[in-house]
Amino acid sequence: MTAQQKVNLLGLDRPQMEEFFLNMGEKKFRAQQVLKWIHHHQADSFEQMTDVGKALRQKLSEVAEIRGPEVTHESISRDGTRKWVFELDNGGAVETVFIPDGRRGTLCVSSQVGCAVDCSFCSTGKQGFQRDMTSAEIIGQVWQASRSFGPRRNLGEHPITNVVMMGMGEPLLNYDKVLTAMRIMKDDLGYGIGKKRITLSTSGVVPRMDQLSQDLDVALAVSLHAPNDELRNQLVPLNRKYPLKELMAACKRYTKNISHKHNTITMEYVMLRDVNDKPEHARQLVKLLNGIPVKVNLIPFNPFPHAGYERSRKSDILEFHKYLNDNGLLTTVRTTRGDDIDAACGQLVGQVQDRTRRSERWKQSIFHRSEHTDNNTAQA
Repeated sequence: MTAQQKVNLLGLDRPQMEEFFLNMGEKKFRAQQVLKWIHHHQADSFEQMTDVGKALRQKLSEVAEIRGPEVTHESISRDGTRKWVFELDNGGAVETVFIPDGRRGTLCVSSQVGCAVDCSFCSTGKQGFQRDMTSAEIIGQVWQASRSFGPRRNLGEHPITNVVMMGMGEPLLNYDKVLTAMRIMKDDLGYGIGKKRITLSTSGVVPRMDQLSQDLDVALAVSLHAPNDELRNQLVPLNRKYPLKELMAACKRYTKNISHKHNTITMEYVMLRDVNDKPEHARQLVKLLNGIPVKVNLIPFNPFPHAGYERSRKSDILEFHKYLNDNGLLTTVRTTRGDDIDAACGQLVGQVQDRTRRSERWKQSIFHRSEHTDNNTAQA
């Protein structure tokens, strides 16, 4: 069996790991041992697993491996934010960001190489789309970040307490692999991150939002960015498939289906100068979100080359913020972090090849897949 054919155990959740060992003729408890070694101790070799017998370690080395994405570059911002560039198999690279904030450390994780949703204000979308990431590549970002801090963190280092699926890509368009990775994040044999501390951000893939609320109990953020369909069609092209009426209905269903006591959805709203930051937009936003348990996160636009947009004036952001709060919407303004190392929101690029034709094929598959899902839902 060649290295390419070996099973990468890094990407297996607990049920998958148990099945793997049962298929080897071993007991299920071996899955617990190996999961702990991989995710608690960041082991990358079976020889490190001292409580696993030598014969089994040898057997594992012949059929399996523990292989995460390769770190090719690490940057540390003046504010303590870290960014890693990970090189993946089959070409391409993604970026992952760690944001320290007091006793909390948030890791921003990517799910695709590039992104085909093509939001007009996002540098990742400008790079096009190459492929989905595997579950091993997704959870591998958490694994590698944990390894960089070491098994015993030095004074001043921040452990990963929160994970946000807000990096490169649309997570709900790589649903199965993202779901597996998030299950590992939540599992006590993985990273033991609580369900309220894992947030998935989506541009609004409505059928997958409904499915997620049934499959896994995590916090949800929606990349809204506009209060009406005409403007959102321009900023977030996926809105043409799932307009705001459908998206808001899906948000209501999500808050009813999940078990969080505090089941608030975060609405992300990038502030674009003279585009979506006027008083009438604030009024429309209050009306749109009426009756939905949400909080609004205003994000000052982070510029990148040839973006075509500018950050809203500070005075306009503050007025927008005040109007929303005064009208019953809990609203915050996101502090820009890591912009000096291009790690701020909307700045992640990675490396995407053959972007034009590949992205167009993927966009067509999104809408075809979504229509197929909708038809199946309607027939059910």
